[in-house]
Amino acid sequence: MNLKSLNEVQKEAVECINGPSMIVAGAGSGKTRVLTYKIAYQISKGAKPENILALTFTNKAANEMKERIRELIGAKANSLWMGTFHSIFARILRTEAEYINYKKNFSIYDTEDSVSLVQNILTNLNIDINDVTSKAIRHKIGVMKNHMITPEEFREEHAKSTSDKKIATVFEEYQKRLIINNAMDFEDLLLKPIELFQSNNKILQKYKKQFKHVLVDEFQDTNVAQYTLLKMLVNKTGNICVVGDDAQSIYSWRGATIKNMLDFEKHFTKCKTFKLEQNYRSTKSILMAADSVIKNNRNQIQKTLWTENNDGEQLTLVKCSDEKDEAYQIAKYIQKDISKKKLSHKDFAILYRTNAQSRALEDIFRREKIPYKIVGGIEFYRRKEIKDLIAYLRVLSNQNDEESLLRIMNYPQRGIGSTTLKRMIAFARKHDLTMFRTMARIFEVIDIKERIQKNVKGFKLLLNKYIDLKDKLSIGELSRALVDELGILRVLKSQNTHDALTRRENINELLAALSEFSDNNKKATLEDFLEEVSLIAGIDTYENEKNSVTLMTIHSAKGLEFPIVFISGCEEDIFPLANRFNSDASVEEERRLFYVAVTRAQQKVYISHARSRYRFGEVAYQSRSRFIEEIDKDTISEINGGIGRKSARKTKKQVYYEYFEKIDYEDYNQENINLVPGSRVMHEKFGLGKVTDVVGAGDMQKATVQFEGNNVKQLMLKFARLKVL
Repeated sequence: MNLKSLNEVQKEAVECINGPSMIVAGAGSGKTRVLTYKIAYQISKGAKPENILALTFTNKAANEMKERIRELIGAKANSLWMGTFHSIFARILRTEAEYINYKKNFSIYDTEDSVSLVQNILTNLNIDINDVTSKAIRHKIGVMKNHMITPEEFREEHAKSTSDKKIATVFEEYQKRLIINNAMDFEDLLLKPIELFQSNNKILQKYKKQFKHVLVDEFQDTNVAQYTLLKMLVNKTGNICVVGDDAQSIYSWRGATIKNMLDFEKHFTKCKTFKLEQNYRSTKSILMAADSVIKNNRNQIQKTLWTENNDGEQLTLVKCSDEKDEAYQIAKYIQKDISKKKLSHKDFAILYRTNAQSRALEDIFRREKIPYKIVGGIEFYRRKEIKDLIAYLRVLSNQNDEESLLRIMNYPQRGIGSTTLKRMIAFARKHDLTMFRTMARIFEVIDIKERIQKNVKGFKLLLNKYIDLKDKLSIGELSRALVDELGILRVLKSQNTHDALTRRENINELLAALSEFSDNNKKATLEDFLEEVSLIAGIDTYENEKNSVTLMTIHSAKGLEFPIVFISGCEEDIFPLANRFNSDASVEEERRLFYVAVTRAQQKVYISHARSRYRFGEVAYQSRSRFIEEIDKDTISEINGGIGRKSARKTKKQVYYEYFEKIDYEDYNQENINLVPGSRVMHEKFGLGKVTDVVGAGDMQKATVQFEGNNVKQLMLKFARLKVL
């Protein structure tokens, strides 16, 4: 193979194919190129593609990598075991399901399915947990499973409060129902293989022999279960290569731990480490700015990114009056740069910490006629009408899937209401039956009207018909016949509303996807399609072909790059996010997230913050993010955004607010504000405070303010920059 296109460190990393190795790959340092070349190089040196396991975190990354490898080595790439952790281990579980008391046609529950299961458990067991939603309970269950904590361990070692003991009961029932439903959630796709390998050494040895070379992308995002699987499959001196950047570890909320990367060399003691420090993406200014922030983190692998790219422009810090002004300023700079730099709309990305921040941007963009797309909105396969039809297909595949069956029992409406369902569920539990088998005995369920019994029986006959057809028709033919018999498209067409027509288009899109799936692979089964759909993430469907500005959270942007990047909402309590301030580690993760945001940019970064914004239904006065203060001053220039514009918001503080917007913040003479003892104020540096005394007048007026933590300050009002709350 020709490795001349690689730099010296990249080449060394590619050629190291025996024993454990770790590639510390800084942002934009060409890690995907190194991984693809390394896999191709291993094959050129005699490794068989079917003995190579390459694990990624998104289907998008896996598909792109496989395509690049195919360009290097041809059709051999098709035999690689390459995909996400969840898809690869789902594939293994399909083969070995019987050894852990599952059937091969098990359903995979996404978050919405799992939340629905939790809610049904709360209802069926009549459990009430004050102020704790089913979504919050499901999240807690997910956290425990990601840390490999069983329901029994949670009850015995972690459940101290009454609420936690109730959650433990839900957790125990949740796991039982999954097994009864022949279903797994996302966490199970990692935990069940561990259970399989621990209980059956013969199968473990089978896969250890199968996977002679293991490669892992984005290793900093692995959780305890994923690292456990890797250590089970690879001996301490085995052929494992992990690639990652500790500075981009941003998924602790879903169980990822940076500790895996920091401790890798301790477990795999003969590990060789390579640091990819040359950046090919960004300008010197962008790299310097990002480095100046991330160096404030204590827990990290030391490295220094550098680039041969030009210095580029300084980062621009835009100070705005509120979120609407921030959106207006961003729109203005996009239009200006398109005109000045001959760019297209697709060259711009606006990144934010939380999804809620997109609303103001969307409002202004529509007004300014700027085309945009949101990544991470309601994904296609999460839309109601799509979930409903997928539920039908799941039941055809797996009749034990109670959650899917309950979802479609009365869709389209067939007179089977909640009271009937409760009685059927009670009957099923009493006689230890599945809901599907209960339908066949509907005439034995007491207190159900004869008309409804006939409806249930008719529904069961319809399902039986398509279960029989499942293996006789292609996936496309089966789904089209089912939709036609259900009459969904006809009903939506007759409603003739915009929403109904949109839903109709979405269903037709799904039918097209099903036909395409079966046309592309004649051997494809319904289970294959359902598995692929279950494991699709929002970013997997992202394409930058459409000429529109991209709006997304910073988490969604990881792995992408854009010529121009806006980082909006850079204020304390938003970025960094307030509710994560429970430890130094969480602040460090927020800082890594900021680093990820900055390093998405190739040419230019804009950072914006607002002096106030609506939060939780009221005006909140914001101080700018601490991360802004950490940026090397030589790499950033500040400008005032909303000066001279009319107030973007009308509030009770109208007079103050309009005056406030017309004057440079730093020069604002605060004697115009009626500041009295007892006034609540916000200071950029000292935070929230209460005025205890005001003396003097004009330029000499002073206020004594008691800030949080009993921090008392005497401030000259002309320069104090206090915000009155």
